[in-house]
Order: sequence, then structure tokens, then C-alpha cells
Amino acid sequence: MTLPSRNFITMKTIIFTLLATVSSLIARDPLDKPNVIIIYLDDSGYGDYSHHGNPVIETPTISKMAANGANFTQFYVTTAACSASRYSLLTGRYPGRSGLGSWVVGPGSKNHIRDKEITIAEGLKANGYQTGMFGKWHLGSPNPKNQMSLKTLPLAHGFDRWIGTNVSHDYANSKLLESDPQGTKPIIGYKELAINLPSNDEASRSLTKVYTDAAVKFINEKSDQPFFAYVAYNQPHLGLYVADEFKGKSRRGLLGDVMAEIDHSVSRILTAVEKKGIAQNTLVIFSSDNGPWLLFRNTEKHPKYGEARTHVGYAQPFRNGKGSTWEGGHRVPGIFYWPGVIGPKRQLEPASTLDVLPTIFKLTETPIPKDRSLDGRDIRGLISPEVFQTNVEPFELLYSHSRNKPSSIRQGPWKLITQIRSQIKDDSGFKATLESPLLFNVEHDLGERINRASEHPKIVAKLKARLIEMKQEIEFEEEFSE
Repeated sequence: MTLPSRNFITMKTIIFTLLATVSSLIARDPLDKPNVIIIYLDDSGYGDYSHHGNPVIETPTISKMAANGANFTQFYVTTAACSASRYSLLTGRYPGRSGLGSWVVGPGSKNHIRDKEITIAEGLKANGYQTGMFGKWHLGSPNPKNQMSLKTLPLAHGFDRWIGTNVSHDYANSKLLESDPQGTKPIIGYKELAINLPSNDEASRSLTKVYTDAAVKFINEKSDQPFFAYVAYNQPHLGLYVADEFKGKSRRGLLGDVMAEIDHSVSRILTAVEKKGIAQNTLVIFSSDNGPWLLFRNTEKHPKYGEARTHVGYAQPFRNGKGSTWEGGHRVPGIFYWPGVIGPKRQLEPASTLDVLPTIFKLTETPIPKDRSLDGRDIRGLISPEVFQTNVEPFELLYSHSRNKPSSIRQGPWKLITQIRSQIKDDSGFKATLESPLLFNVEHDLGERINRASEHPKIVAKLKARLIEMKQEIEFEEEFSE
């Protein structure tokens, strides 16, 4: 074999250096229409991550993002279940404004996200972005009650392409669909790749990889122009499914295996961005739709999920989980990662998924809708105060229960509860009504154990008045909307 000459190696090095220099000169400025990737897990609790102290679940990539980005220690969703949480993420609006009627929209529900809503994808698409969704939708399904309307699905709401499930994979008629410009039947505009996922183990095990493959392909294809990728993994929602490559690899059993595959998938997405040389042009947001489904923690044997108690994640140090208005249902991971723009920061100020749309629109110079109520804030000044010297409005959050009605409110460190909603019985005798609410300082009392209402009547009165005001406003909008 003839080895290349030293002169050839030197010339090759010079060429690569020149190409890298030219590439750096023609690359977009990091703040010029940055790419946006949102990675959204399903039922992943605050305590499911190594950087949040879990001693046996390993999440090296996600934890590296947290260490090198803005890691919010107080990050919230508006409600503790799938559909309503996703609505708030994509629209920046409380779920009571949605008209969905409940916090979960099943495959046979007439309701779906309405035409008038402006999603992150719609705003960015109108601003010249390529948009793709890879994962679970759960904001509507075509069915006889809505005349098999395609307005129920992602391509009607700003996405150029989609592959994912219409609902959670545990529904008997959950389908894996892919957008199809040719209009293949039975759902015009979409191809059915797999149906009845609970009984289709092979398809269910493949979902995480299918979404990651599609997201990486999208990034590779669109890296020379602004893009938005929404990657909404079905896991770790019960039942848990993992690819064979990761099965049995974790000290935490199947849940740990699932988290390992998700972490690997996040690594693949970040690697694709880095290989295309657009890491400094790309904001990556990582979160979850609500806390873990603790309802099944004490279940010996579930008809669908087997030994469910070993599969459920962690909300620690917070109370309760999915389906509750306690902190464990609403407090989730929140990471904003953007090399060169966002430096390492453990952000103690609270924020929520409501803030995602206004912040992205400001970053991308996308017009903010003026004809509707937006409930989120522009938090650029929190994710990178060194780069964005912008004021951030004070934090406020309404916690919504199963009918999407606000029943609790947080301002500053104080949380007022007027109605307790739990899926597991850990209320320790607490009762709450509008006339006799509970008050917790959730920055001091992480487990919501000490009712401070009698000590702070002025704070109770202030928060109660604000909750009533917002509840009336939201109910008025829902009543008179289409």
C-alpha cells in the first residue's frame, strides 16, 4: 500500500482549514433566525434525571445540556396531563382557553385544537421556517364525530411534515401515522404505519428510534435554512417500551433502559446539529408534559403494563404526580441549551411552558399575535441575561384540573390551592375550598406539608382575588369562542 506524501497531507489540511474558514464566514449569525428544537417527553418526572439527583438513572447527555445551558429548577406545565399541557406549550395559552373541554382528548373525541389558534409552528412557518414534528400529537384525531377532519392533525397547524402517534400509545386504537402528500387512504394526507400499538410490541418498541431517525434526517436536510423541529417522545408514559439495544442496560430496570434510549436519542440530535456546524444557530429546549403517573406505583399487576410499580418514575422532592394539582404533577425539567449564546446557569427563577412561544417569537422576530390573550412571558432575560438585557415580567401560574379550570395559583414563592386534585391518596387530611384555601411557600416547603394560610391572610386574599379574576376571564373567552 502506498502512503500519501507529507505534502499531500499538508495540502489536505490547508484545504480543510480554508473550507472551515469560508463556512464560518457565510454561516448565519447565531441570533439571525435561530433554529429551534423542542424535545418533549411524556410523563417524565422531575426526579428521573441524574442531574436532579437520581442515583441509578443515567442521563449523561441531558445532564450535560443542563450543566452547560440554562437549567430551570422551577419549571412548570399548566396542567398535569397530556393534551392540555401540549396545547399550552404550542400556543402559550392556558388550557381553559382551548375549548378542549378536558385535559385529555381521546381518539374518539370530537374536540381538537381549533383553527383559530396560532401555534409555534404556524408562527415560524409564516416567518420562513421549515417545520417538522416527530412524535405524539394528542391534540385531536379524525373520527366520525368531527367528520374525519384533517384539521385535527399537525399539518393543519403549521407543520410541514409529521410522523408520530395521534394519541398515547396505550390507547387500543392508537395509530402511528406519517404525513403523505400523495393522500394515501384510509386517512387522506396521512399514511398508517402501525395501528393498535398496545398489541404491536415491535412498532411500540421502535417509536423512539423512528422519531429520532426522522428528526435527524430533517435536520440534515434543512440545516442551510431556519427550521423548527418538535420532537415529542411517547416515553416514559406507561406502558414502557425500549429498543433491544437498550434493554437490560440500566440499574433501574425498564424505566432506566427507556431513559437511556431517550438520552441516546437526544445525543444523536445534538450530534446532527454539531456535524452540520449549526450548534451556535440552534436553541434546544428540553422538558416533559407533566409528572410521573404515580397512580400505578402501588399496582401489583396492571392488565396492560404488567409490573407497573417498577416502571413508574419519580417526582421527588415534590408531592404527588401526574393528574394532581400538587407540585409533582406540574413541576418538570426545563432546559434551554444554546452553545455560545446561553452559558451555564442554574436558573432559580420560575418559568413555564407558557413562556416558550413568546420567547421563541421574540428570538426569531416572529410577530406576536395581538388578537388573543397570551399567558406566557418573554424570558430571554432569564435564559441568557448576558446576551439579552430584557426585562422579564413577574412569574404567575394557574394550575388547572381535569376540566381545564384553574383551581390553584402561584405568585412569587406562594401557592394558593382552592381544590385538591390527586390520583394517589397522599393528602394527609388536607381539604381545600375557595372559602378555605391552602397556602404553601413552595420554595421553603418543597413537599407542600405546612399550610400557612392562617399566618398570611393578606397573601391569601390577594391570590384568591387574582385566581377568581383569571378564572372568570378564561371562562368568558371559552364561552364566547367558536
